[in-house]
Amino acid sequence: MLKQQLKKEMVEAMKAGDQLKRMVLGTLISAIKNKELNKRGPLSQTITDPVKLEEACQLSDEEVLEVIATEVKKRKDSVVQFKSGGREDLAQQEEAEMKVLMAYLPEQVGEEEVRKAVQEAVAQLGAKDPKEMGKVIGAVMSKLKGRVDGGLVSKLTKEALSS
Repeated sequence: MLKQQLKKEMVEAMKAGDQLKRMVLGTLISAIKNKELNKRGPLSQTITDPVKLEEACQLSDEEVLEVIATEVKKRKDSVVQFKSGGREDLAQQEEAEMKVLMAYLPEQVGEEEVRKAVQEAVAQLGAKDPKEMGKVIGAVMSKLKGRVDGGLVSKLTKEALSS
């Protein structure tokens, strides 16, 4: 599982003295644990066996990838904020952290492939106006899960439905 790989690599980073990677992976593992705890709350109402509850609360690799993507998005947003605030040093730190996280995500899809997926979704759903943007974005995001930036999908969907 991806979670175990992350823990193993954090230990390796500690041994190697790679402070950046250790810190980023530590933060990521904490975010994963928080998501598991959030998942545990509702499940604890229906599952009484502690072993089964623990198993049910574990995140799948797909859910771990969602957490990683969320952490990458946070870093991207921070880079924009820091650059607009004139804090290039902090922006560079966030970019370095983002590079560490990006190594765990599947290869990102290019703009042309996203454009093609948007056009297919528009045709498949019969979407004709911007009011149906949500349906199209949902279809594209589920098809390209974890391999695409939601902002790009939104932008290309808006273009496709506006023309």
